[in-house]
Amino acid sequence: MLAVAGTVPLAHLPVLEGVADLEDGRLRVDGVDLDLDRGTPALLASACAAARVLGRECPHAFLVGDTGPGHGSRLLYAHLVRRLPATPASVLVFHYFLPDVDWHAKVLFAAQSLQPLPRLVADAGFMYAAKMSGQAAEYDLFTPDAGELAFLADERAPHPFYARGFLLAEEARAPELIARAAATGGAARHMLVKGGVDRVARGGEVLHEIDGPVVEALEAMGGTGDTLTGLACALLDSGRDVPEACLLAARANRLAGMLARPTPASHIGEIVARIPEALAQVLASA
Repeated sequence: MLAVAGTVPLAHLPVLEGVADLEDGRLRVDGVDLDLDRGTPALLASACAAARVLGRECPHAFLVGDTGPGHGSRLLYAHLVRRLPATPASVLVFHYFLPDVDWHAKVLFAAQSLQPLPRLVADAGFMYAAKMSGQAAEYDLFTPDAGELAFLADERAPHPFYARGFLLAEEARAPELIARAAATGGAARHMLVKGGVDRVARGGEVLHEIDGPVVEALEAMGGTGDTLTGLACALLDSGRDVPEACLLAARANRLAGMLARPTPASHIGEIVARIPEALAQVLASA
Protein backbone atom coordinates (compact mmCIF):
# COMPACT_ATOMS: atom_id res chain seq x y z
CA MET A 1 0.00 0.00 0.00
CA LEU A 2 1.12 3.52 -0.84
CA ALA A 3 0.53 6.07 1.94
CA VAL A 4 0.94 9.83 1.47
CA ALA A 5 1.06 12.48 4.19
CA GLY A 6 1.07 16.24 3.75
CA THR A 7 -0.67 19.56 4.24
CA VAL A 8 -3.21 21.45 2.15
CA PRO A 9 -3.27 25.30 2.04
CA LEU A 10 -6.65 25.61 3.77
CA ALA A 11 -6.74 27.26 7.17
CA HIS A 12 -9.53 25.25 8.81
CA LEU A 13 -9.21 21.79 7.27
CA PRO A 14 -9.03 19.19 10.08
CA VAL A 15 -6.90 16.07 9.98
CA LEU A 16 -8.24 13.75 7.28
CA GLU A 17 -7.39 10.09 6.83
CA GLY A 18 -8.66 7.72 4.20
CA VAL A 19 -8.15 6.23 0.76
CA ALA A 20 -7.95 8.96 -1.88
CA ASP A 21 -10.49 8.87 -4.69
CA LEU A 22 -10.09 10.51 -8.09
CA GLU A 23 -13.24 10.72 -10.18
CA ASP A 24 -14.06 13.05 -13.09
CA GLY A 25 -11.13 15.29 -12.22
CA ARG A 26 -12.15 15.63 -8.56
CA LEU A 27 -10.04 14.40 -5.65
CA ARG A 28 -11.79 13.31 -2.47
CA VAL A 29 -10.31 12.20 0.85
CA ASP A 30 -12.38 11.26 3.90
CA GLY A 31 -15.50 12.78 2.34
CA VAL A 32 -13.86 16.12 1.50
CA ASP A 33 -13.36 17.40 -2.07
CA LEU A 34 -9.95 18.98 -2.64
CA ASP A 35 -8.53 21.26 -5.33
CA LEU A 36 -5.82 19.25 -7.05
CA ASP A 37 -4.00 22.13 -8.75
CA ARG A 38 -0.78 21.69 -6.80
CA GLY A 39 0.87 20.44 -3.62
CA THR A 40 -0.09 17.24 -1.87
CA PRO A 41 -3.46 16.95 -3.65
CA ALA A 42 -1.66 17.07 -7.03
CA LEU A 43 0.70 14.34 -5.83
CA LEU A 44 -2.25 12.22 -4.67
CA ALA A 45 -4.19 12.73 -7.90
CA SER A 46 -1.16 11.74 -9.98
CA ALA A 47 -0.60 8.63 -7.87
CA CYS A 48 -4.29 7.69 -8.20
CA ALA A 49 -4.17 8.06 -11.98
CA ALA A 50 -1.03 5.93 -12.16
CA ALA A 51 -2.37 3.30 -9.76
CA ARG A 52 -5.23 2.50 -12.11
CA VAL A 53 -2.77 1.68 -14.90
CA LEU A 54 -0.61 -0.37 -12.54
CA GLY A 55 -3.48 -2.35 -11.02
CA ARG A 56 -2.91 -0.88 -7.56
CA GLU A 57 -5.24 0.82 -5.09
CA CYS A 58 -5.24 4.60 -4.76
CA PRO A 59 -3.04 5.92 -1.94
CA HIS A 60 -4.04 6.03 1.68
CA ALA A 61 -3.90 9.74 2.55
CA PHE A 62 -3.11 11.65 5.75
CA LEU A 63 -3.92 15.36 5.27
CA VAL A 64 -4.49 18.53 7.25
CA GLY A 65 -4.90 22.23 6.51
CA ASP A 66 -1.94 24.55 7.08
CA THR A 67 -1.41 27.94 5.46
CA GLY A 68 2.01 28.48 7.03
CA PRO A 69 1.81 29.02 10.80
CA GLY A 70 2.43 25.32 11.45
CA HIS A 71 -0.47 24.40 13.74
CA GLY A 72 -1.89 21.98 11.18
CA SER A 73 1.53 20.45 10.53
CA ARG A 74 1.96 19.74 14.24
CA LEU A 75 -1.48 18.12 14.38
CA LEU A 76 -0.55 15.89 11.46
CA TYR A 77 2.86 15.01 12.92
CA ALA A 78 1.12 13.87 16.11
CA HIS A 79 -1.52 11.94 14.16
CA LEU A 80 1.17 10.11 12.19
CA VAL A 81 3.04 9.14 15.37
CA ARG A 82 -0.16 7.49 16.60
CA ARG A 83 -1.32 5.94 13.33
CA LEU A 84 1.76 4.88 11.35
CA PRO A 85 2.57 1.80 13.48
CA ALA A 86 -0.83 0.40 12.41
CA THR A 87 -0.52 1.41 8.73
CA PRO A 88 0.75 -1.52 6.59
CA ALA A 89 2.40 0.59 3.90
CA SER A 90 4.95 -0.60 1.36
CA VAL A 91 5.81 3.03 0.46
CA LEU A 92 5.46 6.03 2.78
CA VAL A 93 5.60 9.51 1.26
CA PHE A 94 5.96 12.71 3.31
CA HIS A 95 5.31 15.97 1.49
CA TYR A 96 4.44 19.55 2.52
CA PHE A 97 4.99 20.08 6.26
CA LEU A 98 6.34 22.96 8.29
CA PRO A 99 9.84 21.57 9.04
CA ASP A 100 10.22 20.51 12.68
CA VAL A 101 13.26 18.43 13.62
CA ASP A 102 11.82 17.01 16.85
CA TRP A 103 8.52 15.96 15.28
CA HIS A 104 10.38 14.57 12.28
CA ALA A 105 12.36 12.25 14.54
CA LYS A 106 9.18 10.97 16.18
CA VAL A 107 7.48 10.31 12.83
CA LEU A 108 10.58 8.61 11.40
CA PHE A 109 10.77 6.34 14.47
CA ALA A 110 7.09 5.43 14.04
CA ALA A 111 7.63 4.65 10.35
CA GLN A 112 10.67 2.51 11.11
CA SER A 113 8.65 0.45 13.58
CA LEU A 114 6.79 -1.13 10.65
CA GLN A 115 7.78 -4.61 9.53
CA PRO A 116 8.64 -5.05 6.76
CA LEU A 117 10.18 -1.60 6.59
CA PRO A 118 8.46 0.52 3.93
CA ARG A 119 10.34 2.54 1.37
CA LEU A 120 10.54 6.09 2.66
CA VAL A 121 10.16 9.11 0.36
CA ALA A 122 10.36 12.79 1.31
CA ASP A 123 9.74 15.99 -0.63
CA ALA A 124 9.29 19.69 0.17
CA GLY A 125 9.13 20.64 3.87
CA PHE A 126 9.48 17.11 5.20
CA MET A 127 12.62 16.65 3.11
CA TYR A 128 14.00 19.82 4.70
CA ALA A 129 13.31 18.41 8.16
CA ALA A 130 15.01 15.13 7.26
CA LYS A 131 18.13 16.95 6.09
CA MET A 132 18.12 19.38 9.04
CA SER A 133 17.92 16.43 11.46
CA GLY A 134 20.94 14.69 9.94
CA GLN A 135 18.79 11.68 8.99
CA ALA A 136 18.60 12.08 5.22
CA ALA A 137 20.31 8.74 4.66
CA GLU A 138 17.39 6.95 6.31
CA TYR A 139 15.28 7.71 3.23
CA ASP A 140 15.12 5.78 0.00
CA LEU A 141 14.24 8.80 -2.15
CA PHE A 142 14.24 12.60 -2.07
CA THR A 143 12.60 14.50 -4.95
CA PRO A 144 14.06 18.04 -4.88
CA ASP A 145 13.99 20.74 -7.51
CA ALA A 146 17.19 22.65 -8.30
CA GLY A 147 16.76 25.18 -5.48
CA GLU A 148 16.03 22.48 -2.90
CA LEU A 149 19.04 20.53 -4.15
CA ALA A 150 21.26 23.50 -3.33
CA PHE A 151 20.07 23.37 0.29
CA LEU A 152 20.67 19.63 0.49
CA ALA A 153 24.20 20.16 -0.82
CA ASP A 154 25.04 22.86 1.74
CA GLU A 155 26.32 21.09 4.84
CA ARG A 156 26.48 24.36 6.79
CA ALA A 157 22.91 25.55 6.17
CA PRO A 158 20.50 24.80 9.05
CA HIS A 159 17.56 26.02 6.95
CA PRO A 160 16.94 26.71 3.22
CA PHE A 161 16.97 30.46 3.92
CA TYR A 162 20.66 30.18 4.82
CA ALA A 163 21.91 28.13 1.88
CA ARG A 164 25.05 29.61 0.36
CA GLY A 165 25.53 31.29 -3.00
CA PHE A 166 25.07 28.18 -5.11
CA LEU A 167 21.33 28.31 -4.27
CA LEU A 168 20.95 30.26 -7.52
CA ALA A 169 23.44 28.18 -9.45
CA GLU A 170 22.68 27.17 -12.98
CA GLU A 171 20.94 23.85 -13.42
CA ALA A 172 24.02 22.60 -15.25
CA ARG A 173 25.69 22.33 -11.83
CA ALA A 174 23.11 19.78 -10.68
CA PRO A 175 25.43 16.74 -11.02
CA GLU A 176 28.05 18.52 -8.90
CA LEU A 177 25.47 19.39 -6.22
CA ILE A 178 24.03 15.87 -6.25
CA ALA A 179 27.50 14.48 -5.53
CA ARG A 180 28.10 17.11 -2.84
CA ALA A 181 24.79 16.37 -1.11
CA ALA A 182 25.62 12.67 -0.99
CA ALA A 183 29.14 13.29 0.29
CA THR A 184 28.03 15.64 3.08
CA GLY A 185 25.05 13.62 4.33
CA GLY A 186 22.30 15.76 2.82
CA ALA A 187 20.95 13.21 0.35
CA ALA A 188 18.69 10.20 0.53
CA ARG A 189 19.97 6.96 -0.97
CA HIS A 190 18.38 8.01 -4.26
CA MET A 191 17.33 11.38 -5.61
CA LEU A 192 15.03 12.45 -8.42
CA VAL A 193 16.05 16.03 -9.18
CA LYS A 194 13.31 17.86 -11.05
CA GLY A 195 14.04 20.56 -13.60
CA GLY A 196 14.54 21.36 -17.26
CA VAL A 197 16.46 18.09 -17.20
CA ASP A 198 15.21 15.50 -14.71
CA ARG A 199 18.04 13.54 -13.12
CA VAL A 200 17.91 10.20 -11.32
CA ALA A 201 20.82 9.63 -8.95
CA ARG A 202 22.01 6.95 -6.53
CA GLY A 203 24.73 7.53 -3.98
CA GLY A 204 25.70 10.83 -5.59
CA GLU A 205 26.04 9.36 -9.09
CA VAL A 206 23.66 10.43 -11.86
CA LEU A 207 22.20 7.30 -13.47
CA HIS A 208 19.68 8.81 -15.88
CA GLU A 209 18.99 12.19 -17.45
CA ILE A 210 15.56 12.81 -19.01
CA ASP A 211 15.27 15.94 -21.13
CA GLY A 212 12.29 15.37 -23.38
CA PRO A 213 9.74 15.96 -24.53
CA VAL A 214 10.03 19.66 -23.71
CA VAL A 215 6.76 21.58 -23.32
CA GLU A 216 7.47 25.25 -22.74
CA ALA A 217 3.99 26.06 -21.39
CA LEU A 218 4.63 23.73 -18.46
CA GLU A 219 7.44 25.94 -17.17
CA ALA A 220 4.87 28.41 -15.81
CA MET A 221 2.56 25.75 -14.34
CA GLY A 222 2.92 24.92 -10.67
CA GLY A 223 2.32 21.34 -9.64
CA THR A 224 4.19 19.40 -12.32
CA GLY A 225 6.90 18.49 -9.82
CA ASP A 226 4.19 17.16 -7.49
CA THR A 227 2.73 14.99 -10.26
CA LEU A 228 6.19 13.64 -10.98
CA THR A 229 6.66 12.63 -7.34
CA GLY A 230 3.23 10.99 -7.32
CA LEU A 231 4.07 8.96 -10.41
CA ALA A 232 7.39 7.82 -8.99
CA CYS A 233 5.78 6.71 -5.73
CA ALA A 234 2.99 4.81 -7.49
CA LEU A 235 5.62 2.99 -9.54
CA LEU A 236 7.56 2.19 -6.36
CA ASP A 237 4.37 0.77 -4.87
CA SER A 238 4.05 -1.49 -7.91
CA GLY A 239 7.30 -3.22 -6.91
CA ARG A 240 9.82 -1.49 -9.15
CA ASP A 241 13.20 -0.47 -7.81
CA VAL A 242 13.87 3.19 -7.16
CA PRO A 243 15.94 4.11 -10.26
CA GLU A 244 13.51 2.38 -12.63
CA ALA A 245 10.47 3.95 -10.94
CA CYS A 246 11.99 7.42 -11.20
CA LEU A 247 13.05 6.99 -14.83
CA LEU A 248 9.62 5.77 -15.91
CA ALA A 249 7.91 8.50 -13.88
CA ALA A 250 9.98 11.28 -15.47
CA ARG A 251 9.24 10.00 -18.95
CA ALA A 252 5.52 9.60 -18.27
CA ASN A 253 5.17 12.99 -16.59
CA ARG A 254 6.74 14.75 -19.56
CA LEU A 255 4.65 12.78 -22.03
CA ALA A 256 1.45 13.58 -20.09
CA GLY A 257 2.36 17.25 -20.34
CA MET A 258 2.83 17.00 -24.07
CA LEU A 259 -0.42 15.07 -24.59
CA ALA A 260 -2.36 17.71 -22.65
CA ARG A 261 -1.24 20.43 -25.09
CA PRO A 262 -1.18 23.01 -22.30
CA THR A 263 -1.36 26.78 -22.56
CA PRO A 264 -0.29 29.24 -19.82
CA ALA A 265 -3.92 29.11 -18.64
CA SER A 266 -3.98 25.33 -18.20
CA HIS A 267 -4.43 23.60 -14.84
CA ILE A 268 -2.65 20.61 -13.39
CA GLY A 269 -5.83 18.57 -13.64
CA GLU A 270 -5.39 18.57 -17.41
CA ILE A 271 -2.00 16.90 -16.96
CA VAL A 272 -3.36 14.38 -14.45
CA ALA A 273 -6.09 13.39 -16.93
CA ARG A 274 -3.38 12.38 -19.42
CA ILE A 275 -1.29 10.35 -16.99
CA PRO A 276 -2.98 6.98 -17.64
CA GLU A 277 -2.40 7.28 -21.39
CA ALA A 278 1.15 8.54 -20.96
CA LEU A 279 2.14 5.91 -18.41
CA ALA A 280 0.67 3.12 -20.51
CA GLN A 281 2.73 4.29 -23.50
CA VAL A 282 5.93 4.53 -21.46
CA LEU A 283 5.44 1.07 -19.95
CA ALA A 284 4.73 -0.44 -23.35
CA SER A 285 7.98 0.95 -24.77
CA ALA A 286 10.16 0.19 -21.73
